[in-house]
Parts: sequence; structure tokens; C-alpha cells
Amino acid sequence: MLHHLILGTAMLTTAVDLTTIATGLLVARIVLGLLMAAHGSQKLFGWFGGHGLSATAGLFHSLGFRPGKPFATVAAATELTSGILVALGLFGPIGPALMIAVMIVAAVSVHLRNGLFAMSNGIEVPLLYATGAAALALTGPGAYSLDAIVGLGPLSSPAVAGIALAVGILGGLGNLLVRRPANA
Repeated sequence: MLHHLILGTAMLTTAVDLTTIATGLLVARIVLGLLMAAHGSQKLFGWFGGHGLSATAGLFHSLGFRPGKPFATVAAATELTSGILVALGLFGPIGPALMIAVMIVAAVSVHLRNGLFAMSNGIEVPLLYATGAAALALTGPGAYSLDAIVGLGPLSSPAVAGIALAVGILGGLGNLLVRRPANA
């Protein structure tokens, strides 16, 4: 089916297939969501080769999040929860906003000093997670989601998505403000 979009005086014509879009959103949600959930379960439970909560708490403490255990627990639970919500397409932009919050903290507190690319432990991976999450928050979870099945589509309105994204960004920044790195 062809849709025409008029932007100012320019007209763009693109073929849009809603089934293909819904399928693409499903694939993106499942991959991004399940990987983030696994990432959180590495920290929380030590699954998938992770170090578990005690070691993660020590890392958080060394990064200036003191006491380390509560910060590590909240971060890991947020990663797990956000991943599950994203994978299921449940509660609109809430899962993506939670994902963005923890990725802001990871990017700034762990990865930023190492540059861009993952090869040098740079911000590439948290940036990809956060960007994917933002894209899903802005597009909505799609037709193949629990939101669509149970009628929660209004949660993916532009206004709700904008508010959720703003709260996620502010949550990540707020977490960084309570960080107390050791004096150099």
C-alpha cells in the first residue's frame, strides 16, 4: 500500500506494509529485550557467565555507588525488568525508559573514559542499547505485543513516550549525581 506524506512543499512516496513493520518491531524488541534481561541476570544471579550480585556490588562500590549492594541490586533488577517489558511489548515506553536510565549510568560511569568502540570498552554497547530503546519508545511496541493484545496502545502515544523518555533520562542523570567516586 502506498502512503503519501507531505512535508512542507515536498512529497515523499514510500511503500508501507504494516505487517512488515510489526514484524520488524517484534524482532527488535525480542533481541534487545532478551539481551538486556540476560545482562541484568548476569549481575543479579550470576547467570550466563556473570559474576553475580556480590561481585557486582563490589564493582559498583569501586565506581562510587555506595553502598554498592543496593545500587547493584537496583541496576540489575532494572536491566532485567526493562528487558522483559521490552521483549513482551508490555507497558509501552516504560521498559525502554528504564533501559535508557541504566545505560546512561553505564555509559558515563564505566565506558565513557574508554572512547567509542566496544573493543576498548567504550560506550558503543550502552549507546546501542539506549538508541534501540529510544527508537522502540518512540515507535511503540507494534501489533505483535502484549500492549496490542490487551489494549494498552494508548501508553505508546507521543506524549506518554516523551514523558517516559524524559523520566528515564533524568533518572539516569540523577543516579550519576549521587555517585561518590574516590578522590584521585
